[in-house]
Amino acid sequence: MASKQDAKIQKIIARLQKRIAEGQFEEQYEAGQETRLVAARYTKAENWPAAIDILSSVSQALLKAGAGGAGGDLAILLVDVYKQGKVKPDAASRGRLLTCLRLFEFEEPTRKKFVKEVFDWSRKFGDYPAGDPELHHVVGTLAAEKHETDEAEKHLVLGTKESAEVLTRMEYEWYKDSEQPHTAALFAARAILPYLLLANVRAANTSYRAFVSALTAENSSLGVQNVESSQGSDIRIFPSLPLLNFLGLLLLAVQKGTPDLFRQLKTKYASNLAELGGAWDGALEMIAEMYFGIQRPRQSNPLLDMMGSLFGGGGGGGGGAGAAGGRPPVRRVEAAPTAEGLD
Repeated sequence: MASKQDAKIQKIIARLQKRIAEGQFEEQYEAGQETRLVAARYTKAENWPAAIDILSSVSQALLKAGAGGAGGDLAILLVDVYKQGKVKPDAASRGRLLTCLRLFEFEEPTRKKFVKEVFDWSRKFGDYPAGDPELHHVVGTLAAEKHETDEAEKHLVLGTKESAEVLTRMEYEWYKDSEQPHTAALFAARAILPYLLLANVRAANTSYRAFVSALTAENSSLGVQNVESSQGSDIRIFPSLPLLNFLGLLLLAVQKGTPDLFRQLKTKYASNLAELGGAWDGALEMIAEMYFGIQRPRQSNPLLDMMGSLFGGGGGGGGGAGAAGGRPPVRRVEAAPTAEGLD
């Protein structure tokens, strides 16, 4: 019985795909509407695999044919069926969505809603409160390729262990385009500080190493000294880039977790930090509390405000990186290499 049903579904899909491939806009639209009707029948019968198969196949065919609106609508409906069927994120369910995502034109209006629905689903039915890391990685990588830095940042910081390299490469290319050599630390910090705030120390270190490696490889005349800690971490000191030195030494201090060391570091670089006009203050206050047990001043919603300033927006501009309101609880972090749910 199941094989007969599978054959019937495949026959329907093949017919619709043929109409889409051969037809003009009207036929593509009609194929999309027919798909909705067929999928609705299977959804009503709670035949989730059949509804998913049809919606996935036809939405991809429409997106390939350049019918972004119709294809996007079906892709969104596919996510809705996932929700109704309580489908959990796994290799197969993610794979369908990622295939659709890669077929979207980046400027297609339905893409934004599709991405939103995908993360709503993955947060509700997956194991990660911030959304599935693999989905974040792909969405962020695609945004980075299009130089959509805000979108790339907010997803890549929540991605997989591969995301740190992608994010840092984007920040470094952005830094090069700025043609302001002295601003290196400002671009490096856009990855390093958010990773520390999300307790992903390993990614913060990966990002630092990738950034300074690219910097030294492309600037042979740049003075640099290597400092190796007892933990084996390689920190490079740049006489002409004090704030980049601060970030490297901050990562060393985080590993030790000694409050006095953090205070000394801030004192040594106080004048350099002051030149930022407070841009890093919120982040450093939270890092002080998370890793060194130094309580920060009470304020309203500091995590959202800080992430917003890091990502170039107003309060709350950091996307899904923090709490939604009030003062978020902060636990002491013992230099954990990776935050749970982020890698």
